[in-house]
Amino acid sequence: MGAYIFAHFKEKVTPDGEQVYFALSKDGYNWEAVNGGEPVLTSTLGDCGVRDFCIARTKDDKFVILATDLGLARHFNGKYRGSWDVINQEGSPYMALWKSDDLVHWSDEKLVRVVDDTYGCAWAPDIIFDEHKGKYLVHWSSVKKGDKDRNMAIYCAYTSDFENYSDAVLFAKKEGTQVIDSNIVYADDWYYRFIKWNKPDGHIYLERSRELMPEDGAKWEPMPAFDEEMFKLEAGQYEAPTCFKMADGKWCVMLDFYGTSIKEDQGYVPFVAEDISTGRFVRSDAKFSFPYGFKHGTVLPITDEEYDRVKSHFN
Repeated sequence: MGAYIFAHFKEKVTPDGEQVYFALSKDGYNWEAVNGGEPVLTSTLGDCGVRDFCIARTKDDKFVILATDLGLARHFNGKYRGSWDVINQEGSPYMALWKSDDLVHWSDEKLVRVVDDTYGCAWAPDIIFDEHKGKYLVHWSSVKKGDKDRNMAIYCAYTSDFENYSDAVLFAKKEGTQVIDSNIVYADDWYYRFIKWNKPDGHIYLERSRELMPEDGAKWEPMPAFDEEMFKLEAGQYEAPTCFKMADGKWCVMLDFYGTSIKEDQGYVPFVAEDISTGRFVRSDAKFSFPYGFKHGTVLPITDEEYDRVKSHFN
């Protein structure tokens, strides 16, 4: 694989920002807009707005996109009454789903339910294939209604087709704070989990385990070198990690910077590690270029042929 696709949205005050955008790169460093920087897919179901994308390749070389069903431009001051807590408690229990064989021809949007009525909004899905169980694990942030602290935690469910899911179970929780935006990659028999704790410091953390689930013996161990680099940042200004291995063998995790009211200044910031096993991801802005600020999405390695196909079709 010698190229990359980035599925993301744009931080705008109009509904067109909360749709599916693509960007492409040949090396993981230099990015170009697809479709002239306009949406490649538009949501027509649920909130008619989608955010927090996960794009993944399945084991049979097909593709899926899962996203939060949420339209803030349309509904924040209306049905959500200008309150993030209302969104957490009363937002959509569905995720938006698209499927494709080739990255250019996509199925109609479908809403798939991942939680029952005891949960609030299903936020920010991410997909990892469980190498030991042979199933896809989808994990996301939700509030469990009735929890005294009303804090989000990470929940998860298994699926084989992304339309039908096992019952949701708790995946990661920290008392006294929101736990959000988990992203997991698999490398050299380890699962590496990037995750955000809103307290005590609002930083992203990295931990790793040989297994995914507690019943399989999962033990998530911290990676202190990652913490050292994160503590150099202003606290509480980054979210939505997406990690990928670059063509030169290094690893990159991009963190979505939202710590400014100037929307044009928001977007992903890159951090690079020589080897993911060290956990030391160093901020590397100068090595990367972006056409505009990408918001909460996922980077996926693709082939040169797939890169050419996407670029030709949408441009």
